Amino acid sequence: MSATTKRKRDVEVVPATPERWPDVKALFGKSGACGGCWCMWWRQSHSEFEKRKGTRNRDAMRRIVKSGATPGLIAYAGGEPVGWCSVAPRSEFPRLERSRILKPVDDKDVWSVVCFFIDRDHRAAGVSAALLRAAVEFVRDNGGTIVEGYPVEPKKDHVPEVFAFHGFVSTFRKLGFTECARRSETRPIMRRRVRPRRPGHRRRSGS
Repeated sequence: MSATTKRKRDVEVVPATPERWPDVKALFGKSGACGGCWCMWWRQSHSEFEKRKGTRNRDAMRRIVKSGATPGLIAYAGGEPVGWCSVAPRSEFPRLERSRILKPVDDKDVWSVVCFFIDRDHRAAGVSAALLRAAVEFVRDNGGTIVEGYPVEPKKDHVPEVFAFHGFVSTFRKLGFTECARRSETRPIMRRRVRPRRPGHRRRSGS
Protein backbone atom coordinates (compact mmCIF):
# COMPACT_ATOMS: atom_id res chain seq x y z
CA MET A 1 0.00 0.00 0.00
CA SER A 2 1.48 3.36 -1.00
CA ALA A 3 1.72 6.33 1.33
CA THR A 4 -1.05 8.07 -0.62
CA THR A 5 -3.50 5.16 -0.49
CA LYS A 6 -5.79 4.70 2.50
CA ARG A 7 -7.76 1.65 3.48
CA LYS A 8 -11.39 1.97 2.47
CA ARG A 9 -13.68 2.19 5.47
CA ASP A 10 -17.27 1.22 6.09
CA VAL A 11 -19.33 4.32 5.38
CA GLU A 12 -22.99 5.04 6.05
CA VAL A 13 -24.61 7.82 4.00
CA VAL A 14 -27.87 9.48 5.05
CA PRO A 15 -29.81 12.66 4.16
CA ALA A 16 -28.82 15.82 6.01
CA THR A 17 -32.03 16.12 8.02
CA PRO A 18 -32.67 18.86 10.62
CA GLU A 19 -31.49 16.76 13.56
CA ARG A 20 -28.17 16.20 11.76
CA TRP A 21 -27.34 19.90 11.45
CA PRO A 22 -24.79 19.71 14.32
CA ASP A 23 -22.92 17.04 12.34
CA VAL A 24 -22.90 19.18 9.17
CA LYS A 25 -21.58 22.09 11.23
CA ALA A 26 -18.90 19.93 12.85
CA LEU A 27 -17.78 18.50 9.50
CA PHE A 28 -17.51 21.88 7.78
CA GLY A 29 -15.66 23.38 10.75
CA LYS A 30 -14.56 26.97 11.25
CA SER A 31 -13.71 27.37 7.57
CA GLY A 32 -17.20 26.40 6.48
CA ALA A 33 -15.75 23.59 4.33
CA CYS A 34 -13.71 26.07 2.29
CA GLY A 35 -13.31 29.84 2.63
CA GLY A 36 -16.62 30.37 4.39
CA CYS A 37 -18.56 28.66 1.60
CA TRP A 38 -20.84 26.39 3.66
CA CYS A 39 -21.81 24.83 0.31
CA MET A 40 -23.68 27.97 -0.75
CA TRP A 41 -21.49 28.81 -3.78
CA TRP A 42 -23.82 27.31 -6.39
CA ARG A 43 -26.93 28.73 -4.72
CA GLN A 44 -25.88 32.40 -4.94
CA SER A 45 -24.62 34.96 -7.40
CA HIS A 46 -20.96 35.98 -7.14
CA SER A 47 -21.80 39.26 -5.41
CA GLU A 48 -24.16 37.54 -2.96
CA PHE A 49 -21.54 34.97 -2.10
CA GLU A 50 -18.85 37.58 -1.49
CA LYS A 51 -21.14 39.46 0.88
CA ARG A 52 -22.20 36.36 2.80
CA LYS A 53 -19.01 34.34 3.16
CA GLY A 54 -18.68 32.95 6.64
CA THR A 55 -21.42 33.18 9.24
CA ARG A 56 -24.11 34.44 6.86
CA ASN A 57 -23.56 31.47 4.58
CA ARG A 58 -23.57 29.17 7.60
CA ASP A 59 -26.90 30.60 8.70
CA ALA A 60 -28.30 30.26 5.19
CA MET A 61 -27.34 26.59 5.00
CA ARG A 62 -28.69 26.00 8.50
CA ARG A 63 -32.06 27.43 7.44
CA ILE A 64 -32.17 25.11 4.44
CA VAL A 65 -31.34 22.05 6.51
CA LYS A 66 -33.71 23.02 9.32
CA SER A 67 -36.52 23.53 6.80
CA GLY A 68 -36.37 19.84 5.96
CA ALA A 69 -35.45 20.53 2.32
CA THR A 70 -32.45 18.13 2.46
CA PRO A 71 -29.78 20.03 0.47
CA GLY A 72 -27.33 17.17 0.65
CA LEU A 73 -26.13 13.90 2.11
CA ILE A 74 -23.74 13.28 4.97
CA ALA A 75 -21.39 10.32 5.31
CA TYR A 76 -20.41 8.70 8.60
CA ALA A 77 -17.54 6.39 9.48
CA GLY A 78 -17.40 4.97 12.97
CA GLY A 79 -20.31 7.20 13.93
CA GLU A 80 -18.44 10.39 13.02
CA PRO A 81 -19.35 12.73 10.12
CA VAL A 82 -16.65 12.41 7.46
CA GLY A 83 -18.16 13.58 4.17
CA TRP A 84 -20.78 15.69 2.43
CA CYS A 85 -22.36 15.69 -1.02
CA SER A 86 -24.63 18.45 -2.31
CA VAL A 87 -27.46 17.06 -4.45
CA ALA A 88 -30.72 18.75 -5.44
CA PRO A 89 -32.78 19.65 -8.52
CA ARG A 90 -30.63 21.70 -10.88
CA SER A 91 -33.06 24.62 -10.52
CA GLU A 92 -31.80 25.13 -6.96
CA PHE A 93 -28.34 26.07 -8.25
CA PRO A 94 -28.77 29.31 -10.22
CA ARG A 95 -25.03 29.74 -10.72
CA LEU A 96 -25.11 26.71 -13.04
CA GLU A 97 -27.54 28.55 -15.31
CA ARG A 98 -25.08 31.44 -15.65
CA SER A 99 -22.02 29.26 -16.19
CA ARG A 100 -20.49 29.34 -19.66
CA ILE A 101 -19.24 25.75 -19.45
CA LEU A 102 -21.96 24.22 -17.25
CA LYS A 103 -25.08 25.83 -18.71
CA PRO A 104 -27.98 23.45 -19.46
CA VAL A 105 -27.50 20.81 -22.12
CA ASP A 106 -31.25 20.61 -22.78
CA ASP A 107 -34.56 21.35 -21.08
CA LYS A 108 -34.93 18.02 -19.28
CA ASP A 109 -35.57 17.85 -15.55
CA VAL A 110 -32.22 17.14 -13.97
CA TRP A 111 -30.89 16.64 -10.45
CA SER A 112 -27.37 17.97 -9.93
CA VAL A 113 -24.47 16.75 -7.80
CA VAL A 114 -22.43 19.92 -7.49
CA CYS A 115 -20.06 19.47 -4.58
CA PHE A 116 -18.25 17.05 -2.27
CA PHE A 117 -16.44 17.79 0.97
CA ILE A 118 -14.45 15.03 2.65
CA ASP A 119 -12.74 15.28 6.03
CA ARG A 120 -8.99 15.49 5.49
CA ASP A 121 -8.30 12.28 7.40
CA HIS A 122 -10.77 10.32 5.26
CA ARG A 123 -9.80 11.42 1.76
CA ALA A 124 -8.70 8.81 -0.80
CA ALA A 125 -10.61 6.19 1.19
CA GLY A 126 -13.71 5.72 -0.98
CA VAL A 127 -15.95 8.25 0.78
CA SER A 128 -16.73 10.31 -2.32
CA ALA A 129 -17.74 7.17 -4.24
CA ALA A 130 -20.03 6.14 -1.38
CA LEU A 131 -21.59 9.61 -1.40
CA LEU A 132 -22.12 9.61 -5.18
CA ARG A 133 -23.67 6.14 -5.07
CA ALA A 134 -26.03 7.32 -2.32
CA ALA A 135 -26.83 10.50 -4.28
CA VAL A 136 -28.04 8.41 -7.22
CA GLU A 137 -30.32 6.44 -4.88
CA PHE A 138 -31.53 9.65 -3.25
CA VAL A 139 -32.56 11.04 -6.64
CA ARG A 140 -34.26 7.75 -7.47
CA ASP A 141 -36.16 7.79 -4.16
CA ASN A 142 -37.35 11.32 -4.88
CA GLY A 143 -38.71 10.58 -8.35
CA GLY A 144 -35.83 11.94 -10.42
CA THR A 145 -34.77 10.29 -13.66
CA ILE A 146 -31.51 12.07 -14.57
CA VAL A 147 -28.54 12.71 -12.27
CA GLU A 148 -25.97 15.18 -13.53
CA GLY A 149 -22.46 15.93 -12.27
CA TYR A 150 -19.66 18.36 -13.15
CA PRO A 151 -16.44 16.59 -12.17
CA VAL A 152 -12.85 17.48 -12.95
CA GLU A 153 -10.61 15.54 -15.33
CA PRO A 154 -7.20 16.91 -14.35
CA LYS A 155 -4.28 17.21 -16.75
CA LYS A 156 -1.82 16.60 -13.91
CA ASP A 157 -1.72 14.10 -11.07
CA HIS A 158 -1.89 16.79 -8.40
CA VAL A 159 -5.12 18.76 -8.16
CA PRO A 160 -5.61 21.67 -5.71
CA GLU A 161 -8.20 20.84 -3.07
CA VAL A 162 -10.53 23.61 -4.25
CA PHE A 163 -11.03 21.78 -7.56
CA ALA A 164 -11.45 18.37 -5.93
CA PHE A 165 -14.75 19.56 -4.44
CA HIS A 166 -16.44 18.88 -7.79
CA GLY A 167 -15.40 15.22 -7.76
CA PHE A 168 -13.36 13.40 -10.37
CA VAL A 169 -14.41 12.02 -13.75
CA SER A 170 -12.99 8.60 -12.85
CA THR A 171 -15.36 8.26 -9.89
CA PHE A 172 -18.39 9.24 -11.94
CA ARG A 173 -17.50 6.81 -14.72
CA LYS A 174 -17.11 3.92 -12.28
CA LEU A 175 -20.64 4.58 -11.05
CA GLY A 176 -22.27 4.53 -14.48
CA PHE A 177 -22.16 8.20 -15.51
CA THR A 178 -21.41 9.06 -19.12
CA GLU A 179 -20.27 12.32 -20.67
CA CYS A 180 -23.00 14.30 -22.43
CA ALA A 181 -21.22 17.61 -23.06
CA ARG A 182 -17.76 19.15 -22.71
CA ARG A 183 -17.27 22.88 -23.11
CA SER A 184 -14.00 22.88 -21.18
CA GLU A 185 -11.07 20.53 -21.59
CA THR A 186 -11.14 19.51 -17.94
CA ARG A 187 -14.84 19.93 -16.98
CA PRO A 188 -17.27 17.60 -18.73
CA ILE A 189 -20.96 17.37 -17.89
CA MET A 190 -21.81 13.79 -16.99
CA ARG A 191 -25.17 12.09 -16.58
CA ARG A 192 -26.71 8.89 -15.35
CA ARG A 193 -30.32 7.92 -15.97
CA VAL A 194 -32.27 6.22 -13.20
CA ARG A 195 -35.68 4.68 -12.78
CA PRO A 196 -37.75 6.22 -9.98
CA ARG A 197 -38.39 3.74 -7.19
CA ARG A 198 -41.86 2.24 -7.23
CA PRO A 199 -44.19 3.41 -4.44
CA GLY A 200 -44.06 0.97 -1.57
CA HIS A 201 -40.80 -0.59 -2.77
CA ARG A 202 -38.35 -0.98 0.09
CA ARG A 203 -34.66 -0.76 -0.70
CA ARG A 204 -32.61 -3.67 0.57
CA SER A 205 -30.21 -2.90 3.39
CA GLY A 206 -26.83 -1.88 2.03
CA SER A 207 -28.09 -1.10 -1.51
